[in-house]
Amino acid sequence: MSETFEVYIEDEEGNVHVDKKMETLENGFIDLWLPREKSYNVKIANDEVETTGEISTFAGDNTCITTMQLS
Repeated sequence: MSETFEVYIEDEEGNVHVDKKMETLENGFIDLWLPREKSYNVKIANDEVETTGEISTFAGDNTCITTMQLS
């Protein structure tokens, strides 16, 4: 079952890359594409829960982030 969340992502210089509502895939993940070689601050929220975290897109970084769970 998919859900809708507010997703906000900015890079370390404060440039906003995502600021919109997004719907999860049936597996609960959100599909994101971000520029390489950067670090990002991420906030994902709905009316009931919120999570924040940092992700990066450098060589060797994980491409599937599972640490930002909403429960």
